[in-house]
Amino acid sequence: MTDIRKVTVVGGGVIGGGWVARFLQNGIDVDVYDPDPEAERKLGGLLDNARRAFARLIEGPKPAPGRLRFRASLEEALAGADFVQESAPERLDLKQRLFAQIDALAPPHVLVASSTSGLLPTELQAPMAHPERLLVAHPFNPVYLVPLVELVGGQKTALQAVERARAFYASLGMKPIVIAKEIDAFVGDRLLEALWREALWLVKDGIATVEEIDDVIRYSFGLRWAQMGLFQVYRIAGGEAGMRHFMAQFGPCLQWPWTKLTDVPELTDELVDTIAEQSDAQARGLSIRELERIRDDNLVSIMRSLARSQKGAGWGAGELLNAYEARLRGGEGDTKAEPLRLHRASVSPDWIDYNGHMTEFRYLQVLGDATDAVLFKLGLDKDYVAGGHSFYTVESHIRHLGQAREGDVLAVETQVLAADAKRLKLFHTISNETTGTVVATGEHLLLHVDAASGRAAPAGEAMAARLEALARDHGALAVPAAAGRRVGEPV
Repeated sequence: MTDIRKVTVVGGGVIGGGWVARFLQNGIDVDVYDPDPEAERKLGGLLDNARRAFARLIEGPKPAPGRLRFRASLEEALAGADFVQESAPERLDLKQRLFAQIDALAPPHVLVASSTSGLLPTELQAPMAHPERLLVAHPFNPVYLVPLVELVGGQKTALQAVERARAFYASLGMKPIVIAKEIDAFVGDRLLEALWREALWLVKDGIATVEEIDDVIRYSFGLRWAQMGLFQVYRIAGGEAGMRHFMAQFGPCLQWPWTKLTDVPELTDELVDTIAEQSDAQARGLSIRELERIRDDNLVSIMRSLARSQKGAGWGAGELLNAYEARLRGGEGDTKAEPLRLHRASVSPDWIDYNGHMTEFRYLQVLGDATDAVLFKLGLDKDYVAGGHSFYTVESHIRHLGQAREGDVLAVETQVLAADAKRLKLFHTISNETTGTVVATGEHLLLHVDAASGRAAPAGEAMAARLEALARDHGALAVPAAAGRRVGEPV
């Protein structure tokens, strides 16, 4: 984690609001300056959706949210700031005036990042007395979920500033990519612009509607791009011969007059009306906030699925999500004489059965994830498993004591009942975080095993010491009354 604890966000629109949500959900205090009198109201709905999405995305412990304050002036907002994120409208003159003001008000060590989607940082930093601290940090919407941020330095940007920003954004669960050279629109938007130009021609020429074009993307290469990007997808398309074969086979096609990428259709009133009307029809009456929630739910599902791929190691955005959750778990549950509080879960719509309650196997999923959090705390990670050892669950006893419904946040407390070099016995209590009602308990016996033989084996010295220390610490706690119960035993 970095030493940045308070961020000033200048501009609270869609992108600025996304940054506010990303910072708050990582426990960072945020002061917002936006002259729009409706800014606080508009941001409220976005933050509601962001909180909902983050609760579903991160299944383990989460930081306490940061504090949000709206400020009437730029000077008030900058007081005590460790970092500035500018997200004002895309006008060079406006941004230059803002950066000159920020430069005069904020101490020289405070980094200043612009969310611009295409303006060059060298032009943005021109009026600043301390241009070495300014860089572009271009995110993608929704900022609170999509992890990529493009970092671009200007001619006078210090390399140290870029590295500090890279470390900061990485600590937020993002994927910072440092762009090697300044270029208009950077990398992501240049790729999007190429597709967007071609799509506008297809609509203008009456070849496809906006919904049909979106369907082509989301039912085909969009699925591949989500987890492998462009070049790796084409590498696979080359078969066993790989990329060289693909380039040899399809390279000549680039000379064919298929596309109109060098030409842009005029955005006449007729074309704008056509696109707007088709887009309205495509939305089928759903509001922007409703569409945001659908988009967010889908993004969460994709990233969580990627996190569970490759035998739990994750792939692409899923691998990044696993690393982020591991960092969030790292500092939890260190109080010795208290149960561990390592896992929280939000009940999502796909967890609900025909009765409107959380379906039975999801209880086991929550308990299993809580067990995994304990094992991670003990040091069972990819390297440990690669070394040939792991833990296997050999017995489980679940008591269903209450109902969980969509939107509930479930918190798990874990007590170690016993542990030695071969055995670990855990007792989990799942509670509704809002009401405190106990929803379920789970008692589990795990064995430390040699993965090659699949048989119980003593843990190594370091792991055995951690097991025994945790059992010793929890020995001071009262044994739960339900521990050791058999199935069907009277309450």
